[in-house]
Amino acid sequence: MTAADDARHGSDAFMAVDPIAHYAVSCPDKLAIIELPSGRRRSYQNMHARVGRLAALLAARGVGLGDRVGFLAPNSADILDLTFATWRLGGIVLALNWRLTASELAVIVVDAEPKIVVYDAELADTASALQQGTRVDLWLETHGDGSDSALERALDDTGETVLDAVSHPLDRQCMLMYSSGTTGTPKGVIITHGMLLFSAVAGVSPGLVTRHSVSLAAMPLFHIAGMNVSCLPALAIGGTTVVMRAFEPKAVLAAISDPHLGVTHLFAVPSAFTVLMHHPDAESADYGRLVTVLAGAETVPKPLVEWWLQRGVAIQEGYGLTETAAQGCMLAREEVRERVGSAGKPLIHSRMKIMVDERTEAAPDEPGEIWIKGAVVTPGYWNRPEATRDAFHDGWFRTGDIGRRDADGYVFIQDRLKDMYVSGGENVYPAEVEHVLHGIDAIAEVAVIGVPDERLGQSGCAVVVPKPDRTVDLAMLHKRCDGRLARYKHPQHLVIVEALPRNATGKVLKHVLRQRFGRQGSERRGA
Repeated sequence: MTAADDARHGSDAFMAVDPIAHYAVSCPDKLAIIELPSGRRRSYQNMHARVGRLAALLAARGVGLGDRVGFLAPNSADILDLTFATWRLGGIVLALNWRLTASELAVIVVDAEPKIVVYDAELADTASALQQGTRVDLWLETHGDGSDSALERALDDTGETVLDAVSHPLDRQCMLMYSSGTTGTPKGVIITHGMLLFSAVAGVSPGLVTRHSVSLAAMPLFHIAGMNVSCLPALAIGGTTVVMRAFEPKAVLAAISDPHLGVTHLFAVPSAFTVLMHHPDAESADYGRLVTVLAGAETVPKPLVEWWLQRGVAIQEGYGLTETAAQGCMLAREEVRERVGSAGKPLIHSRMKIMVDERTEAAPDEPGEIWIKGAVVTPGYWNRPEATRDAFHDGWFRTGDIGRRDADGYVFIQDRLKDMYVSGGENVYPAEVEHVLHGIDAIAEVAVIGVPDERLGQSGCAVVVPKPDRTVDLAMLHKRCDGRLARYKHPQHLVIVEALPRNATGKVLKHVLRQRFGRQGSERRGA
């Protein structure tokens, strides 16, 4: 957006403001951030001052309206400082997935063209490789704990500060996050101030978020849920964010149990809750201070929900995408027990419908593609006008996800459109089959893919991770499916593996499984 564009908004335009600057005045001593394991703590006043110095540093290096500033690092308070400093200058934060290879990251960096990238010392080799063949004006190293680094020295040398709370038009871009790249070239999702504001507003009531909330950020901040579920909403309302460097189950359970931290809010993907459940410290952990526990990225299996309910923890399933700033729908806490498997009802600022095709809306309980419209939806993809046009129909964003809506209006996420397969002329949604197979006690994790079948066209292949010292066979799968699923949905093949391939957000990489096991026999042990 240009200055001329800003002028056209006029003086009465609704603007996004800087919450750090606001709370530095209204509640200066309130704790904004706790960083683990370093122990760094910042009040809003302290954070405001540091963000101001960092903004001055960025401005001195040429960062201005619309310029990109990237971070390539595990979670730290530095990432949040950098985010708000960039926004004070009207810049755009570029979130880089540090788990990608240098060659994968190079594609993103070349496309986004950041002026500056702040990277963690652990990723020095990756950063060095990226400097060859990409054009970035400045690379700044940090240790993510406040210790001596190029970033800290540069801040110490900065004599200026930017403390003014700058307002931004809601449609101004503020963040750029690239799709996980599970298939094809990753796309840069444009995220605006308005998307973040309205998604935060939508989550306050169902998430029971207040200025007394303490949100634990254990998921990666380069992902929209890590950033805009675990961090930004708490800071937007004057709460506290506890930032963990990375998800580590023992440390997560210890943080939840620590009365001095007082964690009230937690978001994680279902696989992370499974890991926590199996950790030796899970039974002795203190969950009594938790108010809201959210899960997303995939459907939460019923056995997992029930295990946590027995310990007083209601995992509220939600549904959202990077393209909707992580918002869409959420199951209310009091409905978890009776509505297992549902992602709840659409949140305010999110309209949803289930479409059989471009003209026909699905009947209750009929599966179709989920379409979303509202203030939380992206305006499009960075440098990808064709992809933007393909993603929208008559103002509705086509998610590519398959879901259904029951007669009471509750949304159920069934699968990705690309993961559905056709067996004997019938559509099969792998997530539905996986949900049933999770009921087998010997199974730790399972993913279902479609594989070629001479008679049916495609049939199901279950890729299973057994629990330690347990065995799983195809007969066991059929017994579990009998009476629960139509025969054409029963898996006809079984592969045993030690672990499922996942991306950094915890989603199973189905395309990797199809590449590895797409032509397996009926029962075998995977590589």
